[in-house]
Amino acid sequence: MTSFDAIVIGAGHNGLAAATRLAKGGRRVLVLEAANEPGGATRGRELAPGFRSAGLAHLVNRLDVEVARDIGLDLKGDETLLPTTVLDGSGTAITLHGAYGEQLDGVSAEEAAAFAALRRKLIFQAGILKRFLRRPPPQIGAISLGDLSALAGAGVGLLRKGRSEGRDFLRMLLTNVADVTDEYLADDRLKGLLAFDATLGIHLGPRSPTSLLGLYYRLTGDVAGRTGGQFVPAGGMASLAPAFRRAAEKAGVTIRCGTPVGRILADRGRASGVVTGDGTEITAPVVVSAIHPQTTFLHLVDPAESGTGFVRSVRNVRSHGNVAKLDLALDRVPDFTGLAANARAGRIVLVRSKEQVETAFNPAKYGEFSTDPVMEITLPSLADPSLAPAGGCTLSALVQYAPYRLKAGWETGKPAFLRIVLETLERHAPGIGKSIVASSLMTPVDIEAEYNLPGGHWHHGELQADQLLVNRPTGAASGYRTPIDGLYLASAGAHPGGGISGLPGWNAARHILSGASS
Repeated sequence: MTSFDAIVIGAGHNGLAAATRLAKGGRRVLVLEAANEPGGATRGRELAPGFRSAGLAHLVNRLDVEVARDIGLDLKGDETLLPTTVLDGSGTAITLHGAYGEQLDGVSAEEAAAFAALRRKLIFQAGILKRFLRRPPPQIGAISLGDLSALAGAGVGLLRKGRSEGRDFLRMLLTNVADVTDEYLADDRLKGLLAFDATLGIHLGPRSPTSLLGLYYRLTGDVAGRTGGQFVPAGGMASLAPAFRRAAEKAGVTIRCGTPVGRILADRGRASGVVTGDGTEITAPVVVSAIHPQTTFLHLVDPAESGTGFVRSVRNVRSHGNVAKLDLALDRVPDFTGLAANARAGRIVLVRSKEQVETAFNPAKYGEFSTDPVMEITLPSLADPSLAPAGGCTLSALVQYAPYRLKAGWETGKPAFLRIVLETLERHAPGIGKSIVASSLMTPVDIEAEYNLPGGHWHHGELQADQLLVNRPTGAASGYRTPIDGLYLASAGAHPGGGISGLPGWNAARHILSGASS
């Protein structure tokens, strides 16, 4: 078949969510994926014989429950939320249990109470922003009744809390996470964790203005209705892509892998289909791009169709990653000093303080990597034993800060950075170096090449105030629609942003099915 009602470019989880929603709405949908299997950045790869990486993502903390229910995602494992353990190298640990620290181990009663108060405030304030996640962002100059309802609901939510809470929200909204943690907390390890979580994957430090937005964004996610929760699906992260694929195929979606798109057909401002890499023309009145907006408009669309001003705005989207992804194949499960055995399956964060995070960020501003990196670690093979042979283990780490544009170049910088990262791990898990069978460090440049992500940024663009809501990815394409009729955006580069939520794809599909003007 060379004619469909809709063509979706990209079989990442957002592309499959969009395709499934469109198919359930009665459309004949084709998904085209350049790679040989679906999954996008959740695709794994072999590290060494018998060892596999689970892909870029190693935890789920914002999969939208309504998206999962609507598309029929048969994913298990969110009943048990995983803990987060903070290790600072002292041999003592803080462990956050439940949904983002509903209970704490390793701090005084006074500090636990202070964290609980801050947690309540942050979750309330993030909840104000959460009201806008399941809908297109308000369009400047074209506010709809739905937009007014969402805005009114946010306002009422603030009023119910009283004037002081309203003032506090407006005060904190654009502040930095370092100042907020200083207001509430005394323990450097807790401050460091919040600073890390607020800036992970974002080119900001804890003292950068607006850095608190990153923590708000994290806390707009929930698991099984519990804000800030995190889990790994039954069968591990490798089970995510097959689950989205099953949902799509059950809805009647046609998926073709190993089929890159060479060009989006558009004439006089109207999309009409695509041409694949081998020259095959496939027509459809609706084309949904679930890949990076810069790839879409700088490589697949004739610039004359979207206009030079729009193309310039897309080119100026900041999308340079600053996180490296480390995968290790180990011959045994590592022992981290201070880590309880029952917390091994959770998230491990190596951070001493917010000052360490800030100091780690400083070199990145000038194109250098941190010599004292902070990182988030999981042991994926504990959830999915197929990733390692019997007795072995895999380790996955997200390492801050590793700028895309390294001044010295990653060809020479990568071995030096890997050495620093492994030395850091050795301090926290003595003997881990001797158990390494194979290692793979993916810099943002490697991530760009492996997953076709411009700049190696997994959010498809910075999650900062000027690139969110009405400006994501740019003002002229913020509501999933684009200047080309019939062409829509549905990747993490669209509202509300990155993470495994399914919301950009699902929202885009609902917008198309609503018949809203493109």
